[in-house]
Amino acid sequence: MPSLGISCVRYMVFFFNFLFAITGLVVIVTGAIIQSNYYHYSNFVGDNFWTAPIVLIVIGSIIFVVACFGCCGAAKESPCMIITFSIFLALVFLAEIGIGIAGYYKHEELSGILEKGFNKTLDSYATDKGAQEAWNLVQSEMVCCGIKGPEDWEPIYKNDTVPRACCHRMPVGVNKCTREYASTEGCFSKLSSYLGSKSLILAGIGIGLAIVQLIAVLLACCLYGSFRRQYETV
Repeated sequence: MPSLGISCVRYMVFFFNFLFAITGLVVIVTGAIIQSNYYHYSNFVGDNFWTAPIVLIVIGSIIFVVACFGCCGAAKESPCMIITFSIFLALVFLAEIGIGIAGYYKHEELSGILEKGFNKTLDSYATDKGAQEAWNLVQSEMVCCGIKGPEDWEPIYKNDTVPRACCHRMPVGVNKCTREYASTEGCFSKLSSYLGSKSLILAGIGIGLAIVQLIAVLLACCLYGSFRRQYETV
């Protein structure tokens, strides 16, 4: 019976480590996609907002390595490897809880960060090429115009004109982008909603993985105790 119990726990550890290897790859891909596809909005939210995707890539890599280490420990029935695996997994667990909290915290303060970033880049739009590129990008991708609407461009553009990126459906033969043809919705609300959903995804991934890994830590500790008792009776 004791050997049957050890075998069951060992197979469960194998199963969870297989899940870890898969989730590790998923975490790496998720962090890489968010980092590569949405980093160009850093002009509006700052580089600090993108710390979590980088941490996700690092955590995903660690998860993959730790999963392999746990499989070896279970296969070789090595108490030392199992306890080392448990310690590494516990550290990853704490890091993922931190990612979840950071994602939620960033989501809560996102509106204030965006408002400050939008105002700053709008003020420097006339002289800063980076700000111009950032605004053209966000207005094209989000199908929006200005912070709250096309009227935000009044101090910079004259005669009712707005940036060309504001006009997404101009009639044939019309070459000048004016408020008449510009998107009426501002970029603040659209980008805030869009990035807010991404930060909640980060929070959900971090907390979800942490729960699964907490179970694995408990199973690994049980397996470690079983191996120790087995060796003590030999």
